[in-house]
Amino acid sequence: QVQLVESGGGLVQAGGSLRLSCAASGRAFRSHAMGWFRQGPGKQREFVAAISWSGANTNYADSVKGRFTISRDNPKNTVYLQMNSLKPEDTAVYYCAAELTGRVTELQSKYDIWGQGTQVTVSS
Repeated sequence: QVQLVESGGGLVQAGGSLRLSCAASGRAFRSHAMGWFRQGPGKQREFVAAISWSGANTNYADSVKGRFTISRDNPKNTVYLQMNSLKPEDTAVYYCAAELTGRVTELQSKYDIWGQGTQVTVSS
């Protein structure tokens, strides 16, 4: 069973950058698609980005396209979310999740394993 631990969150000014990491335990990580989701204050959790098991396919929410980049390093069992040009509306708890069939999807229901989340706060 894969376990996920996010890190890299923090407080940053608008226009700044952060890189989130999600470390996974277990050799099965490299066969899973991975996704990032976020839940802002008073909002429902929403899709941010996803990457296929190989890294060849990615998908992004419209709100982050051109600013965020998802990537993965399978030998290190880690997936990253590089966030640039951050805006106050990006403030949220960010979660990584694993989809066990390896397919990129925006659907939260398709993700089987979730991390505990890391807080990102963007000040104006």
